[in-house]
Amino acid sequence: MTVGCVAALGGAPPLPPSTPTRYSCNNGGAFLRLTFPPLKRSPFCTLKLGATSSSSINPSFQVKRRIIRPNPALDSDIPNPVDQEDNEQEEASKKQLQQWDSLTAKFAGAANVPFLLLQLPQIVLNARNLLAGNNSALFAVPWLVSIPGMFTGLLGNLSLLSYFAKKRETEVVVVQTLGVVSTYAVITQLAMAGSMPLPQFAATSGVVACGLLINFLYYFKLLNHRIWNLWEDFITVAGLSALPQVMWSTFVPYVPNSILPGIISFMISVVAVIMARIGKLPEKATKFVGSVSGWTATLLFMWMPVAQMWTNFLNPDNIRGLSSFSMLLAMTGNGLLIPRALFVKDLMWFTGSCWASFFYGWGNLICMYLCASISKEFFLAATVGLFLWIGFALWSDSKAYGFSSPVTSIKVLFLGS
Repeated sequence: MTVGCVAALGGAPPLPPSTPTRYSCNNGGAFLRLTFPPLKRSPFCTLKLGATSSSSINPSFQVKRRIIRPNPALDSDIPNPVDQEDNEQEEASKKQLQQWDSLTAKFAGAANVPFLLLQLPQIVLNARNLLAGNNSALFAVPWLVSIPGMFTGLLGNLSLLSYFAKKRETEVVVVQTLGVVSTYAVITQLAMAGSMPLPQFAATSGVVACGLLINFLYYFKLLNHRIWNLWEDFITVAGLSALPQVMWSTFVPYVPNSILPGIISFMISVVAVIMARIGKLPEKATKFVGSVSGWTATLLFMWMPVAQMWTNFLNPDNIRGLSSFSMLLAMTGNGLLIPRALFVKDLMWFTGSCWASFFYGWGNLICMYLCASISKEFFLAATVGLFLWIGFALWSDSKAYGFSSPVTSIKVLFLGS
């Protein structure tokens, strides 16, 4: 009697032939006892329960962990995270991310309402004074680089308009465009009243017209790249020149009234831009110069609450002249931009929006409450609303990205992993 293996599972090599051993029975018959070699562990069954080593897992079944990096100013042309998703991402997770993308875009678009309401009262008041022939009332509105000067706000809006046009953030492009147009409307009223000299107004009008035209042509991909580079160099030099001068002017008369900080920073920025364009700077330094315009615009707006609180400290009676409704609108408008900045992982945008919401809007409300300029109920309602909104943004962002904790969203934003 002959016994052999006749099958092999999954193409595996056949088992070695058995070794027959003959035994005899009482009736004279015989039967065979088959002995097999000891079983060996299959190479396909090496994974133990609870094992975490990647070497013991079939590579085709490994889950790819997607690392999210912040989107700094020097990489502002990187698309939003939805466009960076891997094809193997689960459909449900991708759908949730797309929903959060759409919702944050709507929040950013809604920020136009409080920002428009913030500027509209000044425009209406100026129009009434002009119609009544009370031109002297418009001389109280600052237009130069003193905070909160019109020229400073206009320069900041133009710089951020270029930054977000490069990122293709449509809703925020509209927000910054509205800021440019509304600020220019106030400047036009000041020029009509004679508060702003005509040569300065003509130069400002030319910059505004060129800035809006260049940014819209670039946004719709109709602009020559060399022209865009020249515009970026211009706003870089203008921002670097204005920021130190604005910071210096805040502390006058405790420091000498001088334009020396602006002149020094202007010369340094011109040299840096020229050296970057002719390739005399290292690659990292060149990228840093390219990112400066966005950060200087953000720092210009971030300096506003510092200057306002400094003024409140020197003259506490001026706090009664602040409008609680304006502070609430500023807090709301910037707060609506926070979820979008958190979603696209833009550290500069997130920093500027949070700073304006907490230090400019909420910070001035604290000063007004301490000076009994607003009621306790108004202050508590604004405070609770702001902190609930921030909590909602962090929770929703962590849920959309599949993070285990809202703190992870902040960690990814700052550290990139």
